[in-house]
Amino acid sequence: QVQLVESGGGLVQPGGSLRLSCAASGTIASGYHKAWYRQAPEKQRELVAIITRTGNTNYADSVKGRFTISRDNAKNMVYLQMNSLKPEDTAVYYCSENNYWGQGTQVTVSS
Repeated sequence: QVQLVESGGGLVQPGGSLRLSCAASGTIASGYHKAWYRQAPEKQRELVAIITRTGNTNYADSVKGRFTISRDNAKNMVYLQMNSLKPEDTAVYYCSENNYWGQGTQVTVSS
């Protein structure tokens, strides 16, 4: 059974940083692309960042230069380092791979 569990969300002031983690189980660690999505209130879920099996990355324009996605295949983990956070980054963040989704972790950027 595939399970994805996110952690690391919370409340942070504008300009601050957070690191999200996603632990996967029941999947082949290096077998799939891994991605982070987010959904803000009353908005559609959007792709934030993706990392391929070979480590290539791609980002939404809104987070380029501020967010970094990485993966650790030995631990079957994917991370999202978020720096210079803005209030508009406030959302529930989800990790995803192979059409499976985690339960999400709330990120709130507010003073």
